[in-house]
Amino acid sequence: MNGSVHSSSNVVDIKLKRGPSGLGFNIVGGVDQQFVVNDSGIYVSKIKENGAAGLDRRLQEGDKILAINGTKLENLTHRDAVELFRTAGEDVELRVLKKFAHHMNGPTDSQPKHEPSVSSLGVLVALAGAAAICAFFYMRHLRKHF
Repeated sequence: MNGSVHSSSNVVDIKLKRGPSGLGFNIVGGVDQQFVVNDSGIYVSKIKENGAAGLDRRLQEGDKILAINGTKLENLTHRDAVELFRTAGEDVELRVLKKFAHHMNGPTDSQPKHEPSVSSLGVLVALAGAAAICAFFYMRHLRKHF
């Protein structure tokens, strides 16, 4: 389980030995289910604590896997990527772009949470109230004429 960091970028080579439960992580992405807008790459979605990746501790949720055993993970469906991982053998070498080097969609610890501001919520409530009042007076007006 050794690896090297390429100093000119945020790309890391990680060697893992498949354990009883596989490589110990789940993936998302592919041309048919993009995880990042305009990027059909394959990303780590979950690390299993006691799996090979969890024990090694270098692979992280949100990392983009660029290649497995020298095979680039480009323009693949999710199913095809999963099949590459399943058939990769016992000793697996991953080329990984660390998560701090790209921006993701979806839940991660490093993403800021976007909550609606109080002012926009207040405006929405005021508009709903105004619409209710208008509807009340309109209905009252209609009853007087019939």
